[in-house]
Amino acid sequence: MKVYCAFLFIALVVSSATALEIGGVNLPETMAVDGIKLVLNGAGLRTKTFLRIKVYAGGLYLQQKASEPVAIMNADAPMAIRMRFIYDGVSPDKLIDSWNDGFEAATDGKLAPLQSEIDAFNSFFTEEAKEGDVYDLVYIPGRGVEVHIKGKLKGTIEGLAFKQALFGIWLGDDPADDDLKEAMLGKCQQ
Repeated sequence: MKVYCAFLFIALVVSSATALEIGGVNLPETMAVDGIKLVLNGAGLRTKTFLRIKVYAGGLYLQQKASEPVAIMNADAPMAIRMRFIYDGVSPDKLIDSWNDGFEAATDGKLAPLQSEIDAFNSFFTEEAKEGDVYDLVYIPGRGVEVHIKGKLKGTIEGLAFKQALFGIWLGDDPADDDLKEAMLGKCQQ
């Protein structure tokens, strides 16, 4: 993995200053959330199966760069995760199954306190994710997690506890993708 990361680091150094190319798609270096500028902390690929099928490029946006996952998950501060889909045709059922697996892992199976929030979150995913689609999961303190799909606000889930579980899908002890976690934490760009 270190050789792979070193190669990718060299490849990324020559990328543009306004966007980072991951898996053939661009993620912006900055994002504005509720009038607050967030910077790309790190980005990588979400892959599936042993064939390493590229599902999406994912980026973590924070007010300032950080590498401690627990501190990021627990922070009551503006932040976002952007997913730009590379794979064409991820069904709503597959998305929801993935979310549910992620919530299960992020909460150590203690879903009951957040089940209504998880159900509301899952209800936003009604369309197939297609190549090029952008999904933004944006946390705003005092408001909650806003779910934006293809630039449209689908809804907001209140509560810091939900945000912690959601971000735990990528940053928790049992993340959906270990390499993507490391990349989002800025430890290795994929």
